[in-house]
Formats: sequence, structure tokens, C-alpha cells
Amino acid sequence: LIWRWAILLTSAVTLLPLFLITSIDYNFTQKSIESENLLRTLRVGSNAKRAITSFLSERKSALQRIANLDARLQEIEAGKERQEEIRDLLRAFAKASSEKLYKDRKAFLTDLKHLDRERKVNLSAPELKAVLSALGKRDETAEICRDRDGNPEPDPELRDTENVPLKESIEEYFKREVLPHVPDAWIDASKTKIGYEIPLNRHFYRYEPPRPLEDIEADIKALENDILALLKEVAA
Repeated sequence: LIWRWAILLTSAVTLLPLFLITSIDYNFTQKSIESENLLRTLRVGSNAKRAITSFLSERKSALQRIANLDARLQEIEAGKERQEEIRDLLRAFAKASSEKLYKDRKAFLTDLKHLDRERKVNLSAPELKAVLSALGKRDETAEICRDRDGNPEPDPELRDTENVPLKESIEEYFKREVLPHVPDAWIDASKTKIGYEIPLNRHFYRYEPPRPLEDIEADIKALENDILALLKEVAA
């Protein structure tokens, strides 16, 4: 009997750790497999989400481009219609004024705005400026263009600058040097600047006499001979 209990006890002591180790290893392996499957599922789900998000973003961008293109086409079409409306106004104005030649900008704008109100075109300031630029032409015999305050408007093409000595009066210089040649000129005091000019060429210029004509002629003949030699090589 003692012998049997000894065998049972020995078997229990030997097998029990094996069962425990096997159980622990099984649980650990099962959890590892579950974790790996979960990570794979999350990875697949993340990739799918990223792909769907990228696809939707590309579709959204494409739709936005189509919408912007459609808006741009509508804007272009509206611009063409507006241009045609302005052309009709100008044709009607030419007919109403019997193609009169205006030499006074103010009179031209007064008549044009009157017809504009009648036809309800409502030209904007940029459109009026574009009309003046397209139809206007420089004429020295025409009336002077003036601003709202009645002051003459400067002509950018006729604008000029003068360098006046520092110790000299600007007004006296202007009366003596400018007005006799351009009677309708004036000074824009807002652009008057005080500064100093250092004429480098005047102070540091060194005169170098030209080369003798014989040397120049010899160089020209040498170049001609080189050109003829090259032409002979090409033709050979």
C-alpha cells in the first residue's frame, strides 16, 4: 500500500508541473495569436481607411476643380456678354452723336454717361477708364484734361525731372530753364527730393587716346584673312 501511494505521489509531483506549464503556454500562445490577429485586423482596417480617405480626397479635389472650372467658364461667359453690352452702348453713342469728334474729355464723358443712364448699362469706373484708353488719342489742340478739383492732370509721357543746384532756388531755376520751353509745365512739390550727386566719370575719368588708324586697319585685314581661310576650309 505504501508502495502505491509513493508511486501516486511521485506521478503527481512529476506531472502536475507539466500540466501547469502546458496550460500557461497554451494561454500565452492563444493570447499571442489573438493579439496578432487583432493587429492584422487593425492594420488592414487602417490601410482600408487610408485608401478610402485618399480616394475621397481625390474625388473631392476633382469635384472642386470641376466646380472652379465651371465658375470660371461662367465668369468668362458673363464677361463676354458684358463686353458685347458695352459695344452696343458705344455703337448707339456713335450713332446718337453722329460720330462727333470730341476734343473735351469732360463733354465726352457727360454725353456718354447720359446715354449710359438711359440704356441702364451702368458703366463702372474701370470700364470708363478702359473706354477712354481705347477711344482716346493724344491731341495737342484738345482741351486740357482736369481732375474733379479742376487741376490739370499730369501726362506721364511728358513728365520730366531736373537736377537743381542745392544753393539755387527751385522756383527761379524753373522760371529760367523750364518755362521758356514748356509754358504749361508745373512743379509737383510732393516729388521734390534733396540729395547729392557724385559724378564718378567726371572726377575719375582718364582719357585714353584712340589707337592709330594703321593698327586698326591691320587688325581688320587679319580678321578678313581668318574668315576667308575658314570659308575655304568649309568649301573644300
